[in-house]
Order: sequence, then C-alpha cells, then structure tokens
Amino acid sequence: MVLCSPQNPLQDGSLKPASRPLSPLPPSRTYDANIPGDFYYHLSRKPISIIKSQLHRNCSTLIRPPNLNGTDNETWCDWVPFDQDNYKTLFGAVDNSFLVAYAIGMFFSGIFGERVPLRYYLTIGMLLSGLFTCLLGLGFYLNIHSIWYYAFFQAMNGLVQTTGWPAVVACVGNWFGKGKRGFIMGVWNSHTSVGNILGSLIAGVFVSSDWGMSFIVPGIIIASTGVLCFFFLVESESDLLARILKASQTLVRTMLIVVYGQEDNEKEPLLQNSSSNEEIFSSPGQSNSISSEPAEEHTKAISFCGALRIPGVMEFSLCLLFAKLVSYTFLYWLPLYIANVAHFDPKEAGDMSTLFDVGGIVGGIVAGLVSDQTGGRASTCCVMLILAAPMVTPGPFIVSLRMLLVCGALVNGPYALITTAVSADLGTHESLRGNSRALSTVTAIIDGTGSIGAALGPLLAGLISPTGWNNVFFMLITADILACLLLSRLVYKEVRGWCGHSPRHRG
Repeated sequence: MVLCSPQNPLQDGSLKPASRPLSPLPPSRTYDANIPGDFYYHLSRKPISIIKSQLHRNCSTLIRPPNLNGTDNETWCDWVPFDQDNYKTLFGAVDNSFLVAYAIGMFFSGIFGERVPLRYYLTIGMLLSGLFTCLLGLGFYLNIHSIWYYAFFQAMNGLVQTTGWPAVVACVGNWFGKGKRGFIMGVWNSHTSVGNILGSLIAGVFVSSDWGMSFIVPGIIIASTGVLCFFFLVESESDLLARILKASQTLVRTMLIVVYGQEDNEKEPLLQNSSSNEEIFSSPGQSNSISSEPAEEHTKAISFCGALRIPGVMEFSLCLLFAKLVSYTFLYWLPLYIANVAHFDPKEAGDMSTLFDVGGIVGGIVAGLVSDQTGGRASTCCVMLILAAPMVTPGPFIVSLRMLLVCGALVNGPYALITTAVSADLGTHESLRGNSRALSTVTAIIDGTGSIGAALGPLLAGLISPTGWNNVFFMLITADILACLLLSRLVYKEVRGWCGHSPRHRG
C-alpha cells in the first residue's frame, strides 16, 4: 500500500503518491539519547588521589590513642605498607598500574565496542568498574596491607574503565551531526571535570574517618548507573526506531490475541521490513535508498590498521599523547606544587587545584564553539597549545586564581576537543564511504595513544621533580611545542582551505 497526498489528485480522480517520505522520526528533530557520560567513570577513579593523604600522614601532629600498642611513634597512624620512606614510590606504582592498564586496554576496547552493542558494553563496564572500586575500599575493612592487592585491582579497574570513553563518544556521535558537534561535545565533555570534582567531594566526606567508604560509595554509584544504562540507553535514532517497531509488533499481536482469542496464524511479523512496508514511509523513487539501509547497518567493522589509515588519525593521536601528558601531570602533581609553593595545607591545596578543572570546562566549550565556526579543528588546538606554553611556567603566579582558570582552559581545551569532536569527525570520515562502524575504534586509538602520555607525564614528573620544579615545567612546555608541531600539516591544510586553495574538510 502506498500513502497518498490528498493535495495532489490525478485527472482520473485518484490520488497522487506523496512526493516526500513520511518518516516516524523527522530528521529535523533531535531525540534524547539518554547517554551516560564518562562522568561516573571519572567519579569512581578519583578517590585514590584523595585518600593518599590519609594513608601516609604526619603522625607527630596527632594525638596517639592510649590503647594503641607499639613503640613506633612516627608511623603509628599510617596504613601499612605506605608507612615507609618509599611511600611515594608505592603511590606511584598504584597510580601507574591504573594508567598503564588503561592505556593498553584502550587500544582493544574500541575493537570490541564496534562488535558488541554499546548498551551491553557500557553496562558490563560500569558494573565491573563498580565491583573493582568497591574491592579497593574493602581493603580497609578486611585489614589488607599488601601493595599487590591495591595495584592489582587498580589495574583491573583501569582495564574495565576503557569501556567508557569509546562507547559514549560513539553514542554522542550517532546523535549529532558535524554542524555543531564541537560545541555540543564541548558542553557534554564538561562532565569529566565535574566527575573529578564530585568524586573528590564524595571521597573527602569519608576520608578522615572511614576511607573504605571513599571507594565503596562511588563504586555503588557507577554500578547503579550501569543498571540504568542497560534499561534506558538508546544508542542511535535507528535503535530508537527499532524499539518502536518492536513495541508496535508486540502491541498488535497482543490485540489480536485479545480480540480473536489466539495469536495470528501468519508466520511473518506484522511490521517486517518488506517492500510493502517500505512504501508506507517512502515514495516509489526512494525505495532503493531505504532498501540499502539494512546492508549499511551490517557493514563490517573497520580493522585497527584500517582506522590508522584514516587521514588525521595518526597526527591527532600523537598530539593528544603530549596534550594529555601535560593535563595529567597537572592533575596528579598540581596540589603538591601548590602546597609547596604557596604553603597551603593539603585540603586548601586540593580545593584550589579544582580551579584547573573548572578552567578545563570553559576551555572545552570554547574550543568546540570556535572550531565549529571556523571549521578548523587542528588550527583551534594549535592556537590554544601555543597560548598555553607561556602559561605553563614555574613561579608563584601560577597558583593565582585567574592563572589556574586560564591555564586549565588552554591545557584542557585541545585535549577535550580531540577526544570528542575530532574523534567523532574522524570516525565518520568521508574516506570510510559510509561505514558507520569505525567511530568506537578511532576513538579508542586516539584516546589510547593519549593515555600513554597520561601515564608518562606523572611518572616523568616524579623522576624530574627532585631536580627542581623548573625542570618539570620545562618538560611540560616541550610537550606543548611537540603537540603543536605534530598538527602542522593539518593546520597548513586548513589554512589553505580558508584561502581558497583547496576544499576545507574538518578532521
């Protein structure tokens, strides 16, 4: 049956077929995808940095309980094995067990993400992340003092948390086109900084009295969100349409049973994807395009090497390595630097360091908005990295409120843009010829390469800091410059496009 338009009668009195397809999902309307951001992943990975001050403390400033046995007055309040002089090395081992596992797992995560429904993938990842986070907290109640216990579950947590970023970027990319993708994803990406801030606040509530709950509460939160994700996440508009059709089938079949007392004898589904049903939502001239949709839906997922050959993937991946090196060095070492330079106590230094995350929220939004207006993703990143280099200099001025905000915006802006809008652009690049199953793999490659920098940055800072903070900042400036140089080819291409020498392409 063909739907007809009453406004176009033919000469014989019949009705002319509608010239426009009647779609149950108008393309001009954007539907809520109920996308769970990486917010909960960041919230659950933050407690480890908060409880460090509780695991190793200055016991001489505390009142020793009278019923406490032992003669060591210097470390009686510390948590074994972090009560020795090598506690910084042990903390570094715990941190790097997460970061290294995350970096390695990210390269494989995208491959699985392209082949497993994202709803199931995120659900499993969130449930396992909640489990491993809670197991870290159980170390307090079970009185576990083995460094291998904490390093192992941190590594396992790092592996399962790789399910988050490629999947959520793929979900967002499925719902928004390139036109305003930078701005939309810039706003959306602010959840990472908000997750860091909220994770710090939740962990801080319990850290002094019961630090095990600093892990267990975030673990329960992310696991509960995984359950909500399973029931309510809609991956794309096609997924929403499939659910509507399935619900319609169930409703019609139920009505038949109620009316006739038995299920319809037809073996074929009432709303199957047949040629007659295609005519309901399209005109005859568009039947070929609709019939090709199932073939596109089942396109073979792109390989790892195939994703690397997409123009721009290598450049942005290596650029993110150095950008993330700078960002994560600030994330792990900024509170200590503020405490040493400005002579703040640990709580004040931690609170002040959150301004860097606040600046990152603004920087991500600005970077996305500017890149949307100019069409130059690489140029936007390069300009912000150039401006960030003089800001990343040692001295008391960097601990001022304004400088922390500005530095956070310039450092985290390119990082946020590359991991969101750029990844989505490259995952839907024109060279893929319509293959929509590359977004998760491309995102994993880019963020996985960046995660190598995230692991190297804090490690190098720990090795260099004994020689002076100036050398640490010189390392960060060098990383910024290298990140800019890696984008030089893409920037040149974008500038030529603006000058009219060649067509301008994003990504």
